[in-house]
Amino acid sequence: MRRQLSVIITAVILCVICELGVTSTASADPAGRELAQPVARMDKIVMASPQRANLTVYSPAMRRTVRVDVLLPKKPVQGKKRPTLYMLDGIDAGVYSGYTQSGWTQYTDIVDFMADKNVNVVLPIGGTGSYYTDWQRDDPALGRNKWETFLTQELPPLIDSTFQGNGRNAVEGLSMGATGAMMLAVRNPDLYAGAVLLSGCLDLGDPTAQNATTGSVRTRGGEPENMWGSAYNKTWAAHDPGVNISALRGKPLYVAVGSGLPDPSLGLAGLASPVGGVLEAAALACTRSFETKAKAAGVDITFDYREGLHSWGYWNLDLHRSWPTIAEALAI
Repeated sequence: MRRQLSVIITAVILCVICELGVTSTASADPAGRELAQPVARMDKIVMASPQRANLTVYSPAMRRTVRVDVLLPKKPVQGKKRPTLYMLDGIDAGVYSGYTQSGWTQYTDIVDFMADKNVNVVLPIGGTGSYYTDWQRDDPALGRNKWETFLTQELPPLIDSTFQGNGRNAVEGLSMGATGAMMLAVRNPDLYAGAVLLSGCLDLGDPTAQNATTGSVRTRGGEPENMWGSAYNKTWAAHDPGVNISALRGKPLYVAVGSGLPDPSLGLAGLASPVGGVLEAAALACTRSFETKAKAAGVDITFDYREGLHSWGYWNLDLHRSWPTIAEALAI
């Protein structure tokens, strides 16, 4: 009887150990088998309109839910899956809407513009000061940022399975989002068929660009060393579009940047904050440096050097002007 009780106790302990092993972060059980990892999930879908879905997505990488909007075609082609365009925001990334919507829907006509196109438009909400990258350490002010993992691994399967995606993707971004979008593209060339980058710094090899990047993170309360470490190191280089642009050779790419001077023809829409001219002039210098590196790497990019400041009035025009590049990338 005592021997049977000992066997039962041993069995119970082993069951508890196995149960703990399944829920832990260990990569393998004692037998060397791979354990199941947490997966992203769609916690909630609210249809704000027939063309607009508000999603709440749980990200295991960021250990929290992320708000994502999806714009759907007004008249989807029945029985046919469609490509997806991921649109990234600027440095504030939802701050001015109280994180209820992307700047793209708040300040541009993207909802109407995309309505007649058989494309899913994915708009992550949040990511203030994050550059949409995976940070090395959690930040006291900006939290846990694992945006690359979320945007390239966790979110796309959910979008495709929920909204009839066909697996073909493009990415577009402005300002911080342009830098982030190009970083995602060069690091994940098999995921994105093309990219559009507006008023961003795409050459992080220049010390001035590095200072601007770290400075922009600090303006939102973050500690930039938590992102890729201090100074320009191997992690910085691994995210530098100027170093890695050859990965996108042969893909449709569009880069737009303003002169730093307002376009009078736009009226009030062509105005910006007092620093709008300075920010765009800095983006212009960075873009010219990046163009030199792209040409040296044999990468063909459509560069649109136009008048304008660092503001939404110009990015709304860019949305329209860059569409042929996106259409080519998405094969529509």
